[in-house]
Amino acid sequence: MSTGKMIARAALVVAVINLLSRILGFVRELAIAYMFGATAVTDAYVVAFNIPNAVFAIVIGALAVVVVPVFSEYVAKGQKDEAWRLFNTVITMVIVVFSVLTVVGFFAAPLLVKLTAPGLPADTATLAIRLTVIMLPILIFYGLATVFQGLLNANQVFAIPALSTSVTNLVIIISALTLGGWYGVEGLAVGTVGGFVLAALIQVPKLRQQGFRFKFSTDWRHPGVRKVMYLVGPVAIGTSLNQIYLIIDRILASGLAEGSISALNFANRLILMPIGFFVLAVGTAFYPSITKMAAESKYEELAKTVRGAFRVVTLFALPAGVGLLVLAYPIIKLLFERGQFDARATEMTAIALLFYSIGLVGQAANIILTRGFYALQDTKTPVKLMGVTVVVNVILSLLFIGPLKHGGLALANSLASLLNTVMLSWYLNKRIPGMWDAGIFKFFGQVAAASAAMAAGAWGVSYYASGLLAGLGTLGLALQVGAGIAAGVAIFLVAVFTLKMEETVLVSTYANKLLKRLGPSRG
Repeated sequence: MSTGKMIARAALVVAVINLLSRILGFVRELAIAYMFGATAVTDAYVVAFNIPNAVFAIVIGALAVVVVPVFSEYVAKGQKDEAWRLFNTVITMVIVVFSVLTVVGFFAAPLLVKLTAPGLPADTATLAIRLTVIMLPILIFYGLATVFQGLLNANQVFAIPALSTSVTNLVIIISALTLGGWYGVEGLAVGTVGGFVLAALIQVPKLRQQGFRFKFSTDWRHPGVRKVMYLVGPVAIGTSLNQIYLIIDRILASGLAEGSISALNFANRLILMPIGFFVLAVGTAFYPSITKMAAESKYEELAKTVRGAFRVVTLFALPAGVGLLVLAYPIIKLLFERGQFDARATEMTAIALLFYSIGLVGQAANIILTRGFYALQDTKTPVKLMGVTVVVNVILSLLFIGPLKHGGLALANSLASLLNTVMLSWYLNKRIPGMWDAGIFKFFGQVAAASAAMAAGAWGVSYYASGLLAGLGTLGLALQVGAGIAAGVAIFLVAVFTLKMEETVLVSTYANKLLKRLGPSRG
């Protein structure tokens, strides 16, 4: 099987499972919104949940990136057993270090809440501290789940790791509706921890099937461990800088009107749905392959593969962002406005979604471009560029927060993300000469034109339907949103096929081949 077909098949598997995960993730947000609304209680939960997440992103997020190339390098040398011994040490480090961080966090919870959300009212801050103590063990199990995922991906196993997120979301949903009702937000916090425990445990049987047997190991001097630590350093800095996006938002939003943190959180979760469904699937599927290409110095093939992935995710993410932008208010109203989530919360969240939508294509593209650097074992360049991006984000946030409130924070995030895309593209082209050809500018023009046509059609149909279906309540709103989305998708597809873009030509070719194969069996 060719590399392209293998990547496509793996991406399809991950995308389908990610779709389930994102649906469950969205239902999770609906359940939390229904039970607690966009209130001080939800603000406290979001702040507490993001504290272990921030530590996770700094340490384990970096470790997950280097698992694939290091493990693959040992396998390529015929040393798979040695690779498993190496990662026994790495897993032991995760358990020990994160257990220590959890214990320290129990005592440092007031300081952590103060640092990440200094503007919270006293009662909300007290609740956030209590929830932080409950949820800190997430560190250990989230860390294990992520390392397990990297190891399985390195062994070309994608389904079970992708499914682990769905398990987490399902447990949180059940916890919100049961424990949340019985014990309040503390019950939800306990259920959240349980979700991450299961996310790690369900991957163990598949790991054992691949040959993994865990033994507590402290072989810190293993050359592979030293290599992992060398590669992890810059990535850890980069991922920590990336988390500063969220920390900046929380710190500044904590001084705004009640519900601002929750509005940003709900909108950001919605923005991440298309990224988690499709973009991460492509990124996960093609990363082991481009790592191998880089190791074998197949730079032409590497450039072609990264460029192809970039085009595919842009073709998906740009119209998705435009669609969310023009339909922000009716989408939020339809999906969230019920229970404790009132009209005020809908308006605040829709504003955040509108501004986050502008940067969706940048967030998507950055996932692909960054993996291009990591495949080359260049972990420093993305860190430097992220540092510039964070500084720009801070400056723009301070400029926009006055006139646009929490919407200004979302806009600053989007513009900074787009700047990062430009910088990553520029420097990756220097590392892989010929990375971008003249066709990329034509491609951007075509996607932009198709997206503009889609935006006009989706908004027009939605606006007309809103008046026509106003008396039908929720059903009318659902029909309005559905009509707007359907019109937008139809117009976009017609536009891209009319423009005869390269990707649509490939789709048509494969479709024709499939029809020819199926033709005789039908006759």
